[in-house]
Order: sequence, then C-alpha cells, then structure tokens
Amino acid sequence: MTSRILLALAATIAISASAQAQNPPLNFDQAAYITCREAHAMNPEARKALAVFLAEHSARVRGVLIPDGEQGAQLAHLVRGGCTLSPDAYLFTVVDRAIVAESSKLPKRK
Repeated sequence: MTSRILLALAATIAISASAQAQNPPLNFDQAAYITCREAHAMNPEARKALAVFLAEHSARVRGVLIPDGEQGAQLAHLVRGGCTLSPDAYLFTVVDRAIVAESSKLPKRK
C-alpha cells in the first residue's frame, strides 16, 4: 500500500513538473532566465510564444521592429543556431544577440 502511495505521489510530481515546463512564463523577469535547453523542453506553441515575447522586448529596447517574412525567418535561424551551439545559454541572450547582429537590416521604430 505504501509503495502505491509513493508511486502515485511520484507520478503527480512528475506530471506537475512536466506541466510547468510546458507553460511559458508570465513576465519578463521569469522569461529572461530560461535557458535554451529549458525552452526546448516546452511544447512548440509555448516555445514560440516565449521566443516572440523575448524578441519583441529586445526589439523595443534596441529601437527596431521584428518583421514577418524573410528577415524574421533569418532571426529565427540565428536563434536556433545559437541555441544549438550553446544550449545552456539564456534564450533571451541568444535572441538579443541575434537582433543586435541583424539590427542594421531591421526596420527602425518610429
């Protein structure tokens, strides 16, 4: 009986930890410290929402816009490559560096 209770408790903890990894953070302070590895563990929709949130924040600070289309895809490729090379880096750092690298090609905020 005790082993069943422990097994149920372990399953509950595993499910709640898994659910936590699937939900994107609610504010920038939480989002800024998520690593590429942790983001990769999220479901694709949550990961995309997190990356867009971080990119919009960085673009606002840098005075640029994140366009749809080819330029946006180029940024996504840079972020993907950065996270592949350094999975323990903070996702925000990788996103911000990609925006800085492409900032001369991005439309400026008005």
